[in-house]
Amino acid sequence: MTDPRHADTSRFPDPVYKDTVLRPLFDGAKTHHVDGFRRIDRAHLVMLAETGILPRAVAGRIARALVAIDAEVDPAALTYTGEVEDFFFLIERELKARLAPEDAGRLHTARSRNDIDHTLFKLSLKTRLDGALEQARALLAALIGTAERERATLIVAYTHGQPAQPTTLGHYLAAVIEVLIRDIERLEAARGVVDLSSMGAAAITTSGFPVDRARVAELLGFAAPQRNSYSCIAAVDYITASYGALELTFLHLGRFIQDLQFWTAFEVGQIYVPNALVQISSIMPQKRNPVPIEHMRHLSSQTVGRARVMLEIVHNTPFTDMNDSEGESQEAGYQAFESGARVLRLLAAFVAQMQVDGARVAQNIRRSCITITELADTLVRREGLSFRAAHEIAAHVARAVVAEGSDLPSGGYAPFRAAFKTATGQDSGLSEAEFQHIVSPEYFVSVRDRFGGPAPAPLGEALGHYRARLDAFTATAAAHAQAEAAAADMLAQSFQSLVEAA
Repeated sequence: MTDPRHADTSRFPDPVYKDTVLRPLFDGAKTHHVDGFRRIDRAHLVMLAETGILPRAVAGRIARALVAIDAEVDPAALTYTGEVEDFFFLIERELKARLAPEDAGRLHTARSRNDIDHTLFKLSLKTRLDGALEQARALLAALIGTAERERATLIVAYTHGQPAQPTTLGHYLAAVIEVLIRDIERLEAARGVVDLSSMGAAAITTSGFPVDRARVAELLGFAAPQRNSYSCIAAVDYITASYGALELTFLHLGRFIQDLQFWTAFEVGQIYVPNALVQISSIMPQKRNPVPIEHMRHLSSQTVGRARVMLEIVHNTPFTDMNDSEGESQEAGYQAFESGARVLRLLAAFVAQMQVDGARVAQNIRRSCITITELADTLVRREGLSFRAAHEIAAHVARAVVAEGSDLPSGGYAPFRAAFKTATGQDSGLSEAEFQHIVSPEYFVSVRDRFGGPAPAPLGEALGHYRARLDAFTATAAAHAQAEAAAADMLAQSFQSLVEAA
């Protein structure tokens, strides 16, 4: 029997290690990062030639070999065998097969898998953040459009699950809009952290070669190189910034989605969902199930959970190069962007089509006495009462109306006069017509014309502000896209000049 301590362990990789670690990493790289590897190889090669680190003729031969690899090797068709450690070494092997020995290993001059990996992950994250931002802007546009359309449409606002006060759908959506604007700002800030190139940091301390880190960053479409080389490899706050912002976005949207679930319930019914977004029961023909809301809710929760995983992976890791934040962790995070994209698309479509059931809202307002606060406020302003005295009169009126199964406009005036007389010893100066006007939801909204309120003037000003923010976000995205396209053209032209070099 062979002593396992003396077994031959010189052949890499161990079969179990190959299947449990190396194969999944290789498959992830060929699925998610082929284009990033290609861009990094080309940008680094251009820089090596421009700085004179490599002779131009040598760089030209390497460039032509890279073109041949792209034409002859289909990464999607590759099966991992363990002959090379990872995708990086696959490219090195292919270069050696096409170049003389003195040229084959020179592309890797002044770089490491460390700076390559973090640059690679940043390229991938930046693309995903740009996609998420585009979808978030589309949702913001849908919310603003519906808020503008429904700026005067009455709804019941709830606190603690109970009817509280009347407002408008536009005013409610404005609150959602403000949170989404802040979430977009957080995503944009995270993109700024991602938009710093790690290339040139090499293993962790840069290189003795005269590399031009700014040039590589420019060719890859980054805003600049990340300043500190240790930070390039160890900080990974580009990950926590991105997934922290993503987690908050869907945590916040989940609260809005839960309100939609509550408001579409049969007992509340103030939001009507069009038939295109309703599924029927397989057995109960009377049911209209707005199940897209449930899908948005659970997908939002999945996105929050997947983003949170990325933060937990980094928690309590050493401030150095580590595998915890790389490879499969990155792939796990990409799932958060995938589920999040589904929510953003569906929610934008839902918001654009949602309608208010005005009859049900009017019924709920009458039954719940939610305009009674304005009666108390009016008594303070017009009758000179303290708010507490006015509040007690209003509370008496509400109790009487509810006990009689009536509503404030039709059954509230008589108990109001009695309560006012009891509390003050005199008659109120409000006529019945004035009383009915004061307790109407339209009046309630109209007098709340302070900054941030639901009345037409402040709400209109707010919606204009939100439009301006959306325009600013759109302009920023256009500038980023233009910069990325310019960088891609610059890299293509600079690389092609090497391909054609003698």
